[in-house]
This record gives sequence, structure tokens and C-alpha cells, in this order.
Amino acid sequence: MDSKTKRSSVDNNPLSQQSGDEPAAEAVAESLQVESILVQPQTADSGTVALEEEQVKDEIDIQIDLLADPDWVVRREAVITLGEMGDERCVEPLARALRDGDWQVREVAIEAMGQVGSPAVETLLKLLRDWEVRKYAIAALGKIRDERVLDPLMLQLRHDEFKDDAIDALVALGAPSVEKLIPALRDKDENVRKCAVIALGRIKHSEAIDPLIQMLSDKDWFTRLTAAAALESIGDDRGREAIKPLLKDSDMVVKMRVERILAKWKKQPTSEPANA
Repeated sequence: MDSKTKRSSVDNNPLSQQSGDEPAAEAVAESLQVESILVQPQTADSGTVALEEEQVKDEIDIQIDLLADPDWVVRREAVITLGEMGDERCVEPLARALRDGDWQVREVAIEAMGQVGSPAVETLLKLLRDWEVRKYAIAALGKIRDERVLDPLMLQLRHDEFKDDAIDALVALGAPSVEKLIPALRDKDENVRKCAVIALGRIKHSEAIDPLIQMLSDKDWFTRLTAAAALESIGDDRGREAIKPLLKDSDMVVKMRVERILAKWKKQPTSEPANA
């Protein structure tokens, strides 16, 4: 390389020029500015995210502390806020709120547990063992679409004190409950069969129509009556035809109820199919 080429290479490298050389100084400054612009936003973004996460954690702690406030209104608002946050850290505090001395706090705690969703399931299942809080745990489970809640709720149909709560919860879950309720129509326990009929009538799923028609021949008069009412609720034409033989039922109450159902149906247009 000759001296002319060397000089040209040196002149084109800003870092090789003297500090007194103004074009070189300007080039270095511009280069540093570009690097600063490229790096700074990334640092700011990560710092912002960390700050926001810390603020959320602090807010959860604040709301948890408010659950001990003597004013039920304050506790209620804290429960609502924790539910909206939906964080796993909220589960245990909300579980304690299910035991609150004020029913209005307990009610929003049920909703809040439902908002937290699946992370709350294990805690709620444990609460089913506690008679005092079981009612609220059942209601909360009915708000969580998680397959783990179905069998425990079906089990509650065997307990007179909580079967109505379990029916409400299974109805709230809707279609996912149907696959458990249909087999329950053949349960050895008469009360379980009745509960299953009631729940299926309220859910109004098309898959329940044929199983409910079979229940019209059950040996228990109340089960036959409930099955007819469930088919009325679903409103499918197959149910209309199926309950007609009950006009000659051996039980007077069943006969009278079926007469009213059929008379009501005559005044109505053909129904739309039940929910699929």
C-alpha cells in the first residue's frame, strides 16, 4: 500500500483523527448519539414493566390488608378489586372472605373466586369439607369452567343440605354438566335422580330430551312429574308427544300437571329446537 492509499484510509476513519479535527469529532458524536437512541428505549421498556409488576404486587397487598377493615363496605370493595386482579395470590385471602361476617362480602367473594378461575379450584375443593363454608364454595365452583369441579359438585347432590346449591352450580356451568347429569338419571339414589332431572330441565340441552322422556316412566310419581316439567321447560316437540300418556297416570297430581302443560302448549306456536 502506497503512502497516498494509507492516508486516504486514515482520513476515512473518524477514530484515527486527532481530537482537534472537527469533522472527526462530529462523526464520533453522531455515532454515540445513534447508539444511545438504539439502546435507551429497550432499557426504559424493561424498567417500566418491572415497575408496573411491582405496583400490582403492592396493590394486592394493600387490598388484602383492607379485608381486615371493620367497615364491611371497605371489605366488600377490597374483595371486588382482588377478584378483578385475578392473581393467584388473591385465592387464600378471598377464601377467608367466604367466612366474612357480612353476607354482602361473602356474596362478592363467591364472584371474585369465580373471576380468579382455575387457580382457585384446589382451595375451593378443600373448603367443601367444611360444613360452615361449603355452601359458598359450591357456588364459587359453579362459576369456574374447569373439569375438576364436576365430580365434586355431583357428589353434593347426595347431601340434603346442599343439593339445591349443587343444582344451581351445575346449571350455572351449563353444557359441561350434561355429560355427568344424564348418567345420574339412572342412579340408585332417588334424590340424585330427581336432582338430575331438575338440573337438566333448567340447562335445556337437546341431548337431555330422550333421557328425560325415559324418566316419564319412573316408579316415583314426583320424578315423573319433574321430568314432565323439565320437558316443558326445554320445549321440544318430542316432549309434547311423550308426556301425553301421563294424562292417564295413576297419580292425580301428575295428571293435573300434564293437563296444564298440554293446554299451555296448545296456545303456543311450535317451539324452536333446544340448545345444542
